[in-house]
Amino acid sequence: MNWFFLQVTNPATTASADSLQKAATPGTQGEHVMNVMDLLANGGPLMIPLGLLFVLAVFFFFERLIAIKKASRIDPNFMYIIRDNVISGNLTAARSMAKNTQNPVARIIDKGLQRVGKRIEEIERSMENVGKIEVYKMERNLSVLSLVYGIAPMFGFLGTIFGMLQLFYNINASGEFTPAQIAGGIYTKMITSAAGLIIGLLAYVAYNFLNAQIDKTVNRMEVASAEFLDILQEPTR
Repeated sequence: MNWFFLQVTNPATTASADSLQKAATPGTQGEHVMNVMDLLANGGPLMIPLGLLFVLAVFFFFERLIAIKKASRIDPNFMYIIRDNVISGNLTAARSMAKNTQNPVARIIDKGLQRVGKRIEEIERSMENVGKIEVYKMERNLSVLSLVYGIAPMFGFLGTIFGMLQLFYNINASGEFTPAQIAGGIYTKMITSAAGLIIGLLAYVAYNFLNAQIDKTVNRMEVASAEFLDILQEPTR
């Protein structure tokens, strides 16, 4: 007797096998994942100045950060030694220490030591002038960061506007368009806006962070100046 076996196909099994076959097929996984470099390249020519602005922001942030950190390094024993030398009348040793200490506080104190013997108002005014110069040195090149966070978003919006104009010009010229084409064109043209906003935000945060560090150093300078003026008046009390 011949037996005929009827093979019944299970739909769930077939679907599972198809899924495994698709998963094993090269190129199906991650084909819709957004490639950042390709995305930036699609931003258009205005991504070049945006990239330059980003490089400038990073460079001047670290350059100013190093300079401000160097200026803020103050020996906690500095003013104690200056006080002992001034009270003992050894102004030469005090000036020698101030000259050999490379920070804004030391330069302010050195200017005050040079004016010892004059009226206290003149000494204070001379020290304030040196303090203003030191603050200017710390704030130098911070304007670059303020420029970056001001114009980077504008460059981004400008790139998006140019891209949208180009997109609609092409649609008008060809008369053929699909929703997918419009969506693809719009999201690539929004890249410059996103990049400009991100760069501007980073530059803004960096600018305010450095200003906060400068304010801390300025407070130390003011405290040291007040302490020095008090030391000059102490022997006469």
